[in-house]
Amino acid sequence: MTSCDLCVVRNRAICSALDGRELAALNAIGRTRNIVAGESLIWEGEESVLVANVIEGVLKLSTNTEDGREQIVGVVYPSDFIGRPFGGTAGQGVTALTDAKVCVFARRDFDAFAREHPGLEHKLLERTLGELDRTRRWMLLLGRKSASEKVASFLVEMAERLSGAGCRIDAEDPNRRWLVLPFSRQQIADVLGLTIETVSRQFTRLKTQGIVELPSRRDVVVLDFQGLVAEAG
Repeated sequence: MTSCDLCVVRNRAICSALDGRELAALNAIGRTRNIVAGESLIWEGEESVLVANVIEGVLKLSTNTEDGREQIVGVVYPSDFIGRPFGGTAGQGVTALTDAKVCVFARRDFDAFAREHPGLEHKLLERTLGELDRTRRWMLLLGRKSASEKVASFLVEMAERLSGAGCRIDAEDPNRRWLVLPFSRQQIADVLGLTIETVSRQFTRLKTQGIVELPSRRDVVVLDFQGLVAEAG
């Protein structure tokens, strides 16, 4: 069996548009790579030499201002596609927030493969448009929302994007969900542009309102998902 046959995100990633023969050809030009938290995969402003599917873990997209300050402009999850195919330079740096596994392709090899497989190009277009929508929501999150709305929006996104052990939905009550966050409180603060003290206060407020329970620093039980959505504005 190829690594594509065993891939846990195969049915959700861009390669879901390919049949078995095409997957075997794609597998021949790719390789899996493990990344530790804090390790960079792509550097902003450098030539786009690779692209990748995220298999496990969470990574951040970031850019730097002229004075060296970092701004996180997005977060990618399992099944997301990262990198810039078809030439150009990387618009953002990509760094692992948690330990991660990615399926990496040399950009030139991937470009040539995509040109020969219209189904894959169509999936790339769909992902690009979806990423544009997420970027617009992210701009709203960072630019206009209050601290309470930012933290609630972050938890809503976790509940929607994490899968498997990361998020479980109560079969009898879909309004109740269990999250295992792949972030520390400090990482959440960095992603949202807040201080760790502000993030902690907002978690406490959501707990006091009966919207969440906090069994540990990484575990969140969402008691009222619709209430959380309302808090997110």
